[in-house]
Amino acid sequence: MRDLSDTEITRLQTLLDERAAAAPADAPLDVSALDGYLCGVLLQPQALAERDWWPFGEPAAGAPAGLAPLVRQRHAVLAEAIAGRRWFDPWIFAPGEEDGDHAEADGEGAGSGGAAGPLSGSLLPWVAGFALAAERFPALLRHDEQALAEPLALLYQHFDAEDLEGLEDEPALAAALAAAEPPGDMTEAAEDLVRAVLLLADVSRPGAPPPSPGPRTGPARASPGPGPRSRSGRPARARRG
Repeated sequence: MRDLSDTEITRLQTLLDERAAAAPADAPLDVSALDGYLCGVLLQPQALAERDWWPFGEPAAGAPAGLAPLVRQRHAVLAEAIAGRRWFDPWIFAPGEEDGDHAEADGEGAGSGGAAGPLSGSLLPWVAGFALAAERFPALLRHDEQALAEPLALLYQHFDAEDLEGLEDEPALAAALAAAEPPGDMTEAAEDLVRAVLLLADVSRPGAPPPSPGPRTGPARASPGPGPRSRSGRPARARRG
């Protein structure tokens, strides 16, 4: 399945902005938050029908023309990567970039100073999108706390510490968060997100093919899910060459 080009990602962001303007009561998603949301959807123990996970109301209604095909294409790309335990490029963006300016970032100085380090502001939209899916579809988080702790800590370390809720009831996650090391640059940040997703897939969707070696190729707000509570920033997509 072909992934979206930069031009298509820019078009998708424009359509998401149009959707947000037309439905201001809905939780707005940019392309980064949408990407995290789709990963959260695809990590559910049982596959969800599109009508259930579609984040914009009815799939056939209320969305700008062209939005659905782009969302479905990215959903399919992520589904293939997760099922095959393969690398994918998470859509994470450095702050200060204009819509459509998907410049690459080496990560130094990037981010707005989140809980885990200077890159956290760049990752918050993606993580908030994932948390939104986890809130809407809680089956993923009903798995063994110990097995979930490490991958969730890789994600939730980017929320502000004061916005984390309920950790006293989740000692394994609290310990994993305390031990988590923040990424040093955008490349490490992307690797952490992908690693977290694939580790979660091993928990919630076991029985998939083992990871296959292969080359590694190579933005708005979402309501965070239960537990972590934080603000999303407007956060260049990290690439692996």
